[in-house]
Amino acid sequence: MSNLDTLQVDDSIQLERQGGILTLWLNRPESRNAMSLNMVNAIQQIFAHIAEDTSIRAVILRGKGGHFCAGGDIKDMAGLRVEAANAGSLQPYIDFNRRFGAMIEQVDQAPQTVVAILEGAVLGGGFGLACVSDVAISRDNAQFGLPETGLGVLPAQIAPFVVKRIGLTQARRLALLGLRFNGETALKISVVHEVASDEAALEQKLAETIQQIKRAAPLASRTTKALLHRTLNEPLDTLLDAAAQQFAQAVGGAEVRKARWPLFKNVCQLGQWMSSDQQSTALPLRKSNQQSTALQLRKSDQQGEMML
Repeated sequence: MSNLDTLQVDDSIQLERQGGILTLWLNRPESRNAMSLNMVNAIQQIFAHIAEDTSIRAVILRGKGGHFCAGGDIKDMAGLRVEAANAGSLQPYIDFNRRFGAMIEQVDQAPQTVVAILEGAVLGGGFGLACVSDVAISRDNAQFGLPETGLGVLPAQIAPFVVKRIGLTQARRLALLGLRFNGETALKISVVHEVASDEAALEQKLAETIQQIKRAAPLASRTTKALLHRTLNEPLDTLLDAAAQQFAQAVGGAEVRKARWPLFKNVCQLGQWMSSDQQSTALPLRKSNQQSTALQLRKSDQQGEMML
């Protein structure tokens, strides 16, 4: 288990932990939480620190002051201009931009379930950060957009993640036209999963999402997320072979034993140790047991007690 109390992070980030839920607040409300290099470094530091911590089930990304993130910090860009001039090289720009991309990739690959709560400005880098969340919940009046081309620059590091999220056709339109749109449109093009009409509804949807995360088995969730990422990069046969191995390990693991599967496993194993005559005699009993077990599982599932 990681000790967050000993972690020293920049003031641009605030952390709150309640049990297995870690809330990461972007804390630069005076600039609509514009993404500074210090903030980028702090986010990387936090996600690296908790990567192996299975006690943290989810990370909630939010912004202070009614905004999520308005994109990159212009002040940092001004500083980079001086640095590049002194060095006689574009390397400072390259390093800064690539560092931001590494942070986005780190959040994308985090084993925890990442939930983005989107209010106010969700622009540029903030839009990219929203696109790597596992669950995104937005206010209806949040303002989304990729304004980079209108500023004479590129959405260089976030473009691949935007395409993965909403597809090339929509990404082309949004990036090339620099469009702004609200939460309702974000829902239609699959940037977000849910939209709330007011603050109370937003908090309620977040609370419901957290409860659903807690119902899932921790290791199964982490392994499933990693498997889903692999579907984009690996040959299908190789992926399915590995997935079958992981499934077998899960069935024999502690999380299954804690869930409602013992009844199902007993039915599956019935008859394996019997002779053929005994199996024939036991067949009506097996069918009866299977029906009884299926009924119990169905009732349990309906009551929301199934963990897998």
